[in-house]
Amino acid sequence: MYSNIPVKETKQILSNILTGNVIDPNTKSEMLNVYEVITKQNYFMNNENIIIQEDGLAMGAPSSSIISELFLQHLEQTKLPHLAHKLKLLNYFRYVDDILIIFDSQLTNINEITNEFNTLHPNIQFTEETEKQQDQLSRHHHP
Repeated sequence: MYSNIPVKETKQILSNILTGNVIDPNTKSEMLNVYEVITKQNYFMNNENIIIQEDGLAMGAPSSSIISELFLQHLEQTKLPHLAHKLKLLNYFRYVDDILIIFDSQLTNINEITNEFNTLHPNIQFTEETEKQQDQLSRHHHP
């Protein structure tokens, strides 16, 4: 997931957050400079070769989880309310990059949900896994 996070776009999101929270201009400038330093150190080893990513966040970097969370929360706040209403989603939960969506299959279907979610951002693609129903014995277990 980290390699799909748009670095420049996320920097603008961070800048907007800092402006919205009335952060001192010098502090804002320093924070954005730190962001630049962190996101430019974007390399990793693969089979003894050093690979430099052109965009996205570095795998294994402690900062990548924080920066990706910033981007994903922005995406959820700006796009999800409209999408949830359009698709008649009952609930949405996310933990890191795992999402649980609860919906009424009489009102929408998983393919429509996946297709709509895949239009949220060109870098982010969603896949689906449908939960399998448990067998009757484990569902109705009595002590």
